[in-house]
Amino acid sequence: MDKMDRKLPILEKLHDVEAYMKKRIGLGDSFDLGVRKLTILKKNVHFYYVNGLCDTSFIVQIVKELVEINDNEKMSSKLQDIVENRITHQSVSPVKTMDEMVDQVLSGLIAILVEGEGIALIVDVRSYPGRQPMEPDTEKVVRGSRDGFVENIIVNTALTRRRIRDERLRFEMMKVGERSKTDVAIAYIKDIASPNLVDVVKQEVKSIEIDGIAMGDKTIEEFIVKQGYNPYPLVRYTERADVAASHLLEGHVLLYVDTSPSVIITPTTYFHHLQHAEEYRQSAGVGTMVKWVRFLGVLASLILLPLWFLLLSNPDLLPDNLSFIGPNKHSNIPVLLQIFFADIGIEFLRMAAIHTPTPLSTAMGLIAAVLIGQIAIDVGLFVPEVILYVSVSAIGTYATPSYELSIANKIGRLFLLVVTAIFDVPGFVIGLTVWLLLLARIKSLNTPYLWPFLPFVPKAFKEILIRTSVPGSSIRPSILHSRNRQRQPSKS
Repeated sequence: MDKMDRKLPILEKLHDVEAYMKKRIGLGDSFDLGVRKLTILKKNVHFYYVNGLCDTSFIVQIVKELVEINDNEKMSSKLQDIVENRITHQSVSPVKTMDEMVDQVLSGLIAILVEGEGIALIVDVRSYPGRQPMEPDTEKVVRGSRDGFVENIIVNTALTRRRIRDERLRFEMMKVGERSKTDVAIAYIKDIASPNLVDVVKQEVKSIEIDGIAMGDKTIEEFIVKQGYNPYPLVRYTERADVAASHLLEGHVLLYVDTSPSVIITPTTYFHHLQHAEEYRQSAGVGTMVKWVRFLGVLASLILLPLWFLLLSNPDLLPDNLSFIGPNKHSNIPVLLQIFFADIGIEFLRMAAIHTPTPLSTAMGLIAAVLIGQIAIDVGLFVPEVILYVSVSAIGTYATPSYELSIANKIGRLFLLVVTAIFDVPGFVIGLTVWLLLLARIKSLNTPYLWPFLPFVPKAFKEILIRTSVPGSSIRPSILHSRNRQRQPSKS
């Protein structure tokens, strides 16, 4: 669309408006686009709407109120003011350009135009199709709220507002995509979030130039953090409203994308992806234990297989009382290939589970675990120890709270396994060192990825390792450069 079309004022003659809508958005061609024509005080009034995105009951009520003007009002030259005053809805706003009106209609609002006025009244009667808030499958807790985000941005912001009833909470709405015009809301708490961080996120979102973002939040992420082929996630996703609210209170900036049930949290570090709501739904002691068990699982998913292969290749590194960890059977297939085949097999099962209907997934898992695994051992394809260590490593992968981080760690594990197989002990040491150096070089919106480990901040690192009780955690993370470091209400 050229700039002249963007600035075209609302046409005063309604038959010209109708012709424009037929040419521009396919009124009359698309079955879901509609116009309702009324005559009020001998003037034409048009309603434009999209079926399926509007709440019909509101439209019927508004039409009823406007039709009654003919019975209750005398002829007047101020019909525009009368119509605006009679609309029984809390959200009514005028627009003065055709482009604005079209955008609003296609977003699910209705436009009301009065002959000869050159103004469109936009009424928010949206009722997007979608599901009700429910607990996310990937972030379940034993105790805690069960309302998760859905694909409706209005519902998602309301779930957050319900938890933070602060007058300084802001949701700044933008539209992204020349064709999709997807609603994206930037959320932050004004007196907590760093103004520089808010400005950076705004500029990154405003600079997005693309036809549409059908993939929603993932497309937004790739534009704002420019991740490239780096497998490690630079933003965190959450579908839990309580997790989103807690990050807002820390000073993070969040992105809500319409049609996406996940919210983007920025900026994040490696350790943000190791947090889970379950830790904070238990006592500090239990939460600390859960943290350590999870850290152990993540560590196992990353280095267990390379370390076992290293000890297998160098039995002299093992003390006598640990000699049992090696394979007790021999196979014609090299152990390295067995590990790769088994690891790829686990990935096959994961993909199959995603694409398999839920009633069949349990049966598929039993077949894979009992039949395929056991038969593979019996025929000599795998030695039992390979199945054991690959399975423990896979469990550690699934114990990682962030799905994106678990996949990245799997790539890191395969890298360590290859360099260990090629260069033996030096390969394992150098591989771990290179892995740490690569993570240390990563920055997410100018935030060091390994903070507070690198650079080392003792107090913050202690809170990573030990779940501090809420009364004892009175300072917000320094890495966010929050305007208000104290976790307490402002007296101003």
